[in-house]
Amino acid sequence: MGRVDGKVVLISGGARGQGAHEAALLIDEGASVMIGDIRQEEGSAVATRLGDRCRYVPLDVTDESDWERAVDATLDTWGRLDVLVNNAGIVDMTPIEDTTREAYERIIAVNQTGTFLGMRSVIDAMKDNGGSIINISSTAGLMGVPGVMAYSASKWAVRGMTKSAALELARYGIRVNSVHPGVIDTDMVRDPNVNSHDADAACAKFPIPRIGRPEECANMVLFLASDESSYSTGAEFVLDGGYTVGRF
Repeated sequence: MGRVDGKVVLISGGARGQGAHEAALLIDEGASVMIGDIRQEEGSAVATRLGDRCRYVPLDVTDESDWERAVDATLDTWGRLDVLVNNAGIVDMTPIEDTTREAYERIIAVNQTGTFLGMRSVIDAMKDNGGSIINISSTAGLMGVPGVMAYSASKWAVRGMTKSAALELARYGIRVNSVHPGVIDTDMVRDPNVNSHDADAACAKFPIPRIGRPEECANMVLFLASDESSYSTGAEFVLDGGYTVGRF
C-alpha cells in the first residue's frame, strides 16, 4: 500500500465513519490532514486524537464560502494541498412515491453539489504541483437500488462528474477517481432512523459474506492518494464484497 509522506489532504465529512478512518490511516502513512465537517465537537475531538498533523475546520459542503475557508486554512497551515477526499454524504431511504422535493434536493445539495464545489475549490491550489481528487460515490452509483431514489441520483452524478473532471484536469496533473463502497459498517448504516434493514443479514448473501469495514475504504483512499495510483484517473474503484458482480 502506498505511502503519502509529506502530502497534505483535505477530507470532507471527516468527523466520523469512513472519513475519520481515512484521516487516521493517511496520517499513519505520512500525510497531514485537514478534517472538514459540520460536526464541530466530533471533528475537533478527532483532530485532537490524531495529533499534530491533523486539524479541524468547520465545513458545510453546500456552502461555497465554507469550501474557500477550508482550502485557505489548509494552505495557511501546511502551505500546499495535494489530495481532496470528497467524503461527506447523506442518505434518505424513502420510496420515490413518498420522497418530497425538499428531501430530494437536500440529498442532491450535499452529495452532488457538495462534491462539485469541493472539486472546483481545490483546482487552483493543485495546479502547480498536481494532485489527486477522490470522490466517494457508492454501489448505488453503479446499479439501480430501490428505495433510495435521491441518493442514487446523487451518486450516479458523482460518477459522471468524476469522469468529466478527470478529462478537464489532466492537463494540470490532477487525477480524479471515484470510490464505490457497498454496505460499510458505519454509524450511518447502523442508525435505525436511516436504515431499517439488517445490514449483516443482507451482506451474508454476498460472494464475500460480510459487511464491509471502514478501514477497507480507507485503504482504497490511501492507494488513490498515493503515487502508486499515478496511472489511474477517471476510474471507478469498487468495494462491495462482490455485490455488483451479478446475481448470486
